[in-house]
Amino acid sequence: MSVGEIDPLIHASARLRIMATLAALPVDDTLSFRRLQDMIGLSAGNLITHLRKLDDADYIRTIKTGNGASSRTQVVITKSGRKALSDYTAILRDIIEGL
Repeated sequence: MSVGEIDPLIHASARLRIMATLAALPVDDTLSFRRLQDMIGLSAGNLITHLRKLDDADYIRTIKTGNGASSRTQVVITKSGRKALSDYTAILRDIIEGL
């Protein structure tokens, strides 16, 4: 991404909320899918769709354990995800400061 270009993947409101929520955690800490869903306020299907897009970009990683009813999904922001969010916020600061 060139300097000054807003990352459209993060710019979507739901994905920005996901990234910001995960980035607020200490490095390598995870958040359960259910907890993230509750915090963000998205339906399970909508959250899954956004997580897939972020996962495809290597911004987040999902960790699945167990099978069936006992399965759990944890979500963690990756190093490249933290950098992408940092770059995104820096660009927004530049835009706001330029007003």
